[in-house]
Amino acid sequence: MDGLEADGRLRLPPNVTTLMAEDLRAGLVLAADHESAILINASETVNIGQAALQLLIAARQEADRLNIPFEIENAQAPLIARLDALGLADILGLTGKGETMQ
Repeated sequence: MDGLEADGRLRLPPNVTTLMAEDLRAGLVLAADHESAILINASETVNIGQAALQLLIAARQEADRLNIPFEIENAQAPLIARLDALGLADILGLTGKGETMQ
């Protein structure tokens, strides 16, 4: 995992594998503590594994529970399409962000 950016956003790598789940969990905790929001930069992410998806869903639910912002930013069309096919785009707040998909 690349970790937190200077502005508190968690940057996801191109491929988020199950082996990265523990690092992702730690990064999500740190992101939640920074500015009371969970902001995730997925600009380079093309593939994300099941364990990472479960963590992102849990982080979304926790953000909702705490009433703090949760956003996956800069997600590219292939990632959005994959999450939409899995029925997870809406849960993760990515519905409507893939208008440029072909």
